[in-house]
Amino acid sequence: MSTVPRTLVAMSGGVDSSVAAALLIEQGHDVTAVTLKLWGGASDSGCCSVSDVEDARRVAAQLGIPHYVFNYSDDFTTSVVEPYVDAYTAGTTPNPCVECNRSIKFGRLLTRATTLGFDLVATGHHARIAREGSGLRLCRGADRAKDQSYVLFMLGQRELARTVLPVGALTKHEVRERAAALGLRTAAKPESMDVCFIQRGGRAAFLAERSEPRAGTIVDTSGAVVGRHPGVASFTVGQRRGTGVAVGERRYVVDIDAASATVTLGTRADLLRDAVELRDVSFVGDPVQGALAAQVRAHGTPVAATLSGSTVRFAEPQARVAPGQVVALYDGDALVAGGIAA
Repeated sequence: MSTVPRTLVAMSGGVDSSVAAALLIEQGHDVTAVTLKLWGGASDSGCCSVSDVEDARRVAAQLGIPHYVFNYSDDFTTSVVEPYVDAYTAGTTPNPCVECNRSIKFGRLLTRATTLGFDLVATGHHARIAREGSGLRLCRGADRAKDQSYVLFMLGQRELARTVLPVGALTKHEVRERAAALGLRTAAKPESMDVCFIQRGGRAAFLAERSEPRAGTIVDTSGAVVGRHPGVASFTVGQRRGTGVAVGERRYVVDIDAASATVTLGTRADLLRDAVELRDVSFVGDPVQGALAAQVRAHGTPVAATLSGSTVRFAEPQARVAPGQVVALYDGDALVAGGIAA
């Protein structure tokens, strides 16, 4: 790496990546901004839109750095959108942000950055990279409420060595303060909260346009039919609202059998599990086993658990993790491993 690192900043048009670029300039990096064109369809989530590209371009102009747009829409459709549709059709619950990070931001973009001669790639994720001995650790962001380390579990030492996360040491409030002080147009821009390629509340319609739903039955844990449904893609394990069945007491989706188009409802107690089996397990550093803390939702509360092979066993029974969702494993604030619930 040269004395002045050439750093490619993935600028989404949001405040976090805007401030990430500004901080790197302050730190002496030779910064270039790039916005990824990923989705050409309707979106109201605050990313993947023409206005976001324009926001990124204008922030780059304010900061005096070059700005480019890389079109990865075909890769995004193949690697993120199509697997998302297939997963719901199969009765599982995918996390498209994870697949986007894995295949696009820390896949295609990192590879292209190397080809173009950049030393580092930076993003606006709220997480921190820390050196420990000869290795690197991926740690929670300073703002625990905005921590995004959970969706970065797939990053290993090779990726971390080429990555910078400049806003990880700041709270969201501090990020907005920095943006306002610099006069950046994104300082007060709302956060993107939903899946970027689906309009708010439109998941069912989105999936119906891209798959062939098969109607089936809703049963209770005894097998008695309590209702019917238009397709399993409308459900996820753990769901309580929107099942279309009123039975007088709270019932949750406890299982989905896509092959028979059967959705099973049960009580909260029926959801509880002692363990979850993972697939696609990856480690940030050297493989670890034993006592750790497991986090099963992006902003969920970590719980005591042990990792043995690919099995996470909880110290106390937990609600079943929906197949397809991420289980991230921490040692203190450091993310050490993660995988997808099978």
